[in-house]
Amino acid sequence: MTVLATAAAPPASCRDLPWAVARERAHAASVPLPARQVPLARAAGLTLADVLRTPQPMPGFDTAAMDGYAVGPGAGPWRVRGVVRAGDAWTGGPLDAGEAVEISTGAPVPAGARVVMPLERTDRSGTLVRGPALADGEHIRRAGEDAPAGAPLAPAGTRIGPALLGLAAASGHDTLPVRPRPRVRVLVTGDELTHTGRPAPGRVRDALGPLLPPLVQAMGGEITDVQHIPDRPAGALAAAVRGTSYCGADVTVVTGSTSVGATDQLRMLLADADARWVADAVACRPGHPQLLAQLPDGHCVVGLPGNPYAALVAAHTLLAPLLAGFTARPLPTLPRIPLTGDIRSAPGRTRLIPVTWDGTTAHPAGGHRPAFLHGAALADALAAVAPEWRQGDPAPLILLTA
Repeated sequence: MTVLATAAAPPASCRDLPWAVARERAHAASVPLPARQVPLARAAGLTLADVLRTPQPMPGFDTAAMDGYAVGPGAGPWRVRGVVRAGDAWTGGPLDAGEAVEISTGAPVPAGARVVMPLERTDRSGTLVRGPALADGEHIRRAGEDAPAGAPLAPAGTRIGPALLGLAAASGHDTLPVRPRPRVRVLVTGDELTHTGRPAPGRVRDALGPLLPPLVQAMGGEITDVQHIPDRPAGALAAAVRGTSYCGADVTVVTGSTSVGATDQLRMLLADADARWVADAVACRPGHPQLLAQLPDGHCVVGLPGNPYAALVAAHTLLAPLLAGFTARPLPTLPRIPLTGDIRSAPGRTRLIPVTWDGTTAHPAGGHRPAFLHGAALADALAAVAPEWRQGDPAPLILLTA
């Protein structure tokens, strides 16, 4: 990754960024990972590193679109010369006027065939078959009709899903050029956290350790490690963040320790490490004390608030665009849907609230205090409510279906 100029402390231009600007900067902060070839069976969920083209016409030969009879010129009746099934080759030469072959869907159509007459529309007696008048070429898929050889099928930056895998296989590919998943390690901080069972008085059950691995996976990343780092001693977080190997990760995510309290160490250690700041707090609610910085060797550090819902908001604000940049995917354009309900905008800040969506209008799901994930667990999306939003106006939605 290219290392940019460093700064000892966050410059003013990185502080309290507008929410949309923070997403853009996070996306631009990463350099795409080197491409590699992988078999189709290992490509699902990865990102195309180059344009997918068809190496041959699709279909590769004139093929029957129906079970029936391929008939030559003339008005019929036609004499049936033979049978051709899917997977067979027709070796009987072109069809002349008055000639036909029985044919199956997907079978190669003999040269000279004018149409394929559907079986249910024909009448056969012995070797003679009759049928209705059809337009030339009906029920024949011509070679190259779907795509000629060399045609672009999908651009670089496309996320590879089941349909694209099927398309690649159908066009003759065994491997695909991909960007690998960016590797992410997670450092969960806090002396107050417990990791199993019901928390005792004064303790809090860790929600982010279970939440972040599947979230990172849905965002296109791969978790390398989840570590729990105590607030004390003071140097524990610095030692973990600045470890020489980073556990093989491209990104370190730190939860908690992003504010300015006595136990919040992340900003100080990043400044001491001469990190380059991309975002130092975002003008949103919740999730304001989030951050993104690059260490001098180019390793990216994302700081998420310790409150679970605030951390979820921050992950969608900074981490998701950052991971998209590593794979050369474009910054997603968010759908804008009319939003209505008991919603209040926040002066100077974008509010992120969980919403349900009925297909036309989004409505608040409730249950979205910074530490409470109830609304997000039931929601279809997070709505980004800008300071100037008014009742019924459209708002951008971050879909939570993944």
